[in-house]
Amino acid sequence: MGLELHLDLLSPPCRTVYIFAKKNGIPFEFKEVELMKGDHMSEEFGKVNPVRKVPALKDGDFTLAESVAILLYLARKYKVPDHWYPADLEKRAKVDEFMSWHITTLRQHTGKAFWLKTMAVALLGKPLPPEKIEAGLQELHATLKQLEELFLQDKPFVTGDKISLADLLSICDIMQSFGGGHDVFEGRPKLAAWHQRVESEIGVELFTEANRGIQNAKSFSEQKIPPEVAKRLMVRLQHHLGQH
Repeated sequence: MGLELHLDLLSPPCRTVYIFAKKNGIPFEFKEVELMKGDHMSEEFGKVNPVRKVPALKDGDFTLAESVAILLYLARKYKVPDHWYPADLEKRAKVDEFMSWHITTLRQHTGKAFWLKTMAVALLGKPLPPEKIEAGLQELHATLKQLEELFLQDKPFVTGDKISLADLLSICDIMQSFGGGHDVFEGRPKLAAWHQRVESEIGVELFTEANRGIQNAKSFSEQKIPPEVAKRLMVRLQHHLGQH
């Protein structure tokens, strides 16, 4: 039994794992799990990840969840080039530092912007009031400013001269904002130049393939979401709106 990656490419963590595996020539079977159809709630997927979240990995009898854990497992097992997760203690620590910040800050705000601009339309059938969307976007822009000033600074990549997991994780989350038709790179030349470097390192063809679905915002509003899935999604939307 070979390596299976259970993914939905509309999810930033899934795109991160997909790009990393493809870029590094890691052989795997792509098992699509369509979140909007409720595939993750199936009994079959529950055997791979009882928490029923993607991405999920199955390698023979071994299963693993959480995108960072999966990325590190793949990096170690397949001995990918050192720049992704450096052996040098201090360089590796800077990648770890960014990944910790990314999960609690960048991912939270890119996700919120996506939910307020895109998922709200899919669930409610109409956009939210502009002031609610604007509040989420302001949080996102404040976080992107931190990314530029505290991490990227004047370096080619987030943690140094070469691309690492820090860049891959952050670009996949930032691309989520395009699901709502919002170009976060506009007016940010430093971030835009970094985006181009990351895309070039990944490869334009692979980058485009992985992000094609999220850049088509119209597809979300036109999907027929099963009622049981819509109910769970509404809970998440209310969370982002501050309604509990």
